[in-house]
Amino acid sequence: MNFLTALVTFENLHEVRRLCHWGPVIALTVIAVCSSMAILDSIIWYWPLDTTGGSFNFIMLINWSVLILYNYFNAMFVGPGYIPLGWKPEKEEDTKYLQFCRMCQGYKAPRSHHCRKCNRCVMKMDHHCPWINNCCGHQNHAYFTSFLLLAPLGCSHAAFIFIMTMYTQLYERMKVILRNKTSVEAWIEEKAKDRIQYYQTGEEFIFPYDLGRRWENFKQVFTWSGSPEGDGIQWPIHAKCHQHTLTIEQLKQKADKRVRSIQYRVVEDYNGACCPLSKGLNTFFRTPCTEEPRIGLHKGETILATRGTKWWMYGDKVLDDEQTKGMAPNMEEYQVYSKLSHLCTFFQPFCRREWKLPNRAVT
Repeated sequence: MNFLTALVTFENLHEVRRLCHWGPVIALTVIAVCSSMAILDSIIWYWPLDTTGGSFNFIMLINWSVLILYNYFNAMFVGPGYIPLGWKPEKEEDTKYLQFCRMCQGYKAPRSHHCRKCNRCVMKMDHHCPWINNCCGHQNHAYFTSFLLLAPLGCSHAAFIFIMTMYTQLYERMKVILRNKTSVEAWIEEKAKDRIQYYQTGEEFIFPYDLGRRWENFKQVFTWSGSPEGDGIQWPIHAKCHQHTLTIEQLKQKADKRVRSIQYRVVEDYNGACCPLSKGLNTFFRTPCTEEPRIGLHKGETILATRGTKWWMYGDKVLDDEQTKGMAPNMEEYQVYSKLSHLCTFFQPFCRREWKLPNRAVT
């Protein structure tokens, strides 16, 4: 790349000082913030990477960032091109058609102008730009113009991601509000249906706080006074329910979760870091986007896992007849009989399931 050539050339190393200016500092900060936030929003909230559209969207975001930075740094470090100090035209008689620059002690070539900021005569000078802390001229005119073209396109893509992220969150919030639910209660209702279907109990779970009409549900949150309805303890309920319908369902789910919990034995220490780089890149980059506490673990301890992904598990740590809830990296050790588990073949050993098999030692 041209700008890399300019940087490694000994006589041009002073060009790196152009970064120490408010213009490049602000410009690069804006580029870094917009690019990183768009990429993170795209991965975490809006468009999963395991879909074709999500992968294409992610590649395009990276592409915008690379192209913008490439043209920006070329515009800055390649520079506009300067008329050599003390320059004279080849034909002596041409000097009568040219201006003499007393600062550069040479003649100004056609289309060149002296920049007071750069203190040099610039080839085909367009203007001095504070955002690149350099002049725009003959050699970097294309890079600068390409940067001006690509930056709005990249920002438009990032803005689309931001808008869709906020719209998605708004849609999810309004969907539960119009049913007089919260996100937690929607999750409880979903688990209630799964529990009833799994055990074939024949129960009918009715969400107790859905008043039947969206407008009535809407007014439970939004009022003209700005204060929500109710005292926060007693709630309007469905005719077929009572105040403790949901709490009773929660108790049933807690009991079911204890039955379904899978016991693991820790085979490697974990300090409770949110993004443990020492546990592998997949565990680092796939850390759950949640405020749930991470459990610090020591080799030999026991955990009860209730659910999880390929790289992380959610559950409780058994500690002197007490349980500590939180997240822990899910890196179960692969064994010959791991086909008995739906969680197997992980990146590296971390927790090993304590199998209860006849005629086989628990490892």
